[in-house]
Amino acid sequence: MLRRLAIAPLLLATTLTVPATTAQADRCSGVRVPGAEYSVSACLTDLTTTGTLATGHTDRDDWKGLVAPDTVTPSGVPGVQIDGYFPDTSTTNTNHHWNHDSQFVIRLPKKWNGGLVVAGPPGTREQYANDPIISDQVLAKGYAYAATDKGNTGEELYKDGDRPGDAIMEWHRRVAELTVAAKKVTDQHYGRTPRVTYAAGLSAGGYLVRWQLEHYPELYTGGIDWNALSFTKKGSLLTTLPPALRAYPRFDKGDPETKAAARAEMLAAGYPEGSEDLWGFHHKTQWDFLQRVIREELDPEYDGAAQAGTPFCPAGTTRGCDTDYDFASRPEAVHRAVDRISLTGRIQRPLISIQGTLDVLTPPSTFGDVYDRMISDAGRAPLHRYVRVPGGTHTDGLVALSNDKLQLKPMLPSFVSAFGELEAWAHPTTCS
Repeated sequence: MLRRLAIAPLLLATTLTVPATTAQADRCSGVRVPGAEYSVSACLTDLTTTGTLATGHTDRDDWKGLVAPDTVTPSGVPGVQIDGYFPDTSTTNTNHHWNHDSQFVIRLPKKWNGGLVVAGPPGTREQYANDPIISDQVLAKGYAYAATDKGNTGEELYKDGDRPGDAIMEWHRRVAELTVAAKKVTDQHYGRTPRVTYAAGLSAGGYLVRWQLEHYPELYTGGIDWNALSFTKKGSLLTTLPPALRAYPRFDKGDPETKAAARAEMLAAGYPEGSEDLWGFHHKTQWDFLQRVIREELDPEYDGAAQAGTPFCPAGTTRGCDTDYDFASRPEAVHRAVDRISLTGRIQRPLISIQGTLDVLTPPSTFGDVYDRMISDAGRAPLHRYVRVPGGTHTDGLVALSNDKLQLKPMLPSFVSAFGELEAWAHPTTCS
């Protein structure tokens, strides 16, 4: 499991255990989380990853692969951390040996600027995934921070819920639930509710930001998304991943003519020119994995066995050959399931989207560009700022794959700059 995590930036994390000696100190603050089934609080000398790694209040495996090598993050922020979970019946999150989903973390800095930032994790990760890329950054500015595991985690998150789309719909409910609770916690702890509340997230976490600003605008001042995953009526991973799964093997192993044809297919499917040296990594670790997770969630009745032995579906396949998956030809019920979780572009609060130009999981032409147009088509363009980051790719850990032909750029500095822009734009009087 650990070796797999080292090479797959969007996969799941291992169990986190808070040391017994720390648990004794968790009575110090008395902060409680409204609506939580269980919570435990700790007064820490440093709420950033520099401090929480030492005390067991974060999980390095949960954010492995999300930061570029040699990244230096802010530190030295004392305050209170609260860990816990809301009522839930699923058990995929094993952090703290709780074996309980809907886990959350809330961090309350001693020197509070009056703001709150709420986040959900990318991929199938858990509540600590954003610690170095979001939590550290906003804590250093004085914000309180809250994050959820989205209510289900891991490779079989699609088993949560009764009908297609239920697991993903829970993601949105859990973010809203935590936002409401975290505001009450700041009122309890500081004596006042936040003056500003921002939603922030990477990949699937970015999709959560967009949904919150479309559906729960009353909870937020604004939001910022980073290489956001999107589900829309115009496309999703179910339409962008199968073409890559079909074309890449021929690009990798074919003769020059075959390689050229396969490359043309990849580019036609929206994969950025110049990103070719990233395709092999994603084919090995992410495209098939994420296609199967999302397809099982939205189209569990699909069975690719009928296509077994075709050029794109290996002989011996007995279940779900997603290489041949064709969303357009799937039954109307599948399209309704996707419509249920689809974004509309009708954001109701200021949003900044940052998008890497060399992202090969959520390519700009089929994700960021599409959502930007949807916002314009919905008449909400004044509420959106779209920033393309040259050389940025899906997660900053992939910067290590740079070579003479592929020059990748960390996107964390762009996130930090965009967050400052959001502060000035969405609430110019924010103290930061």
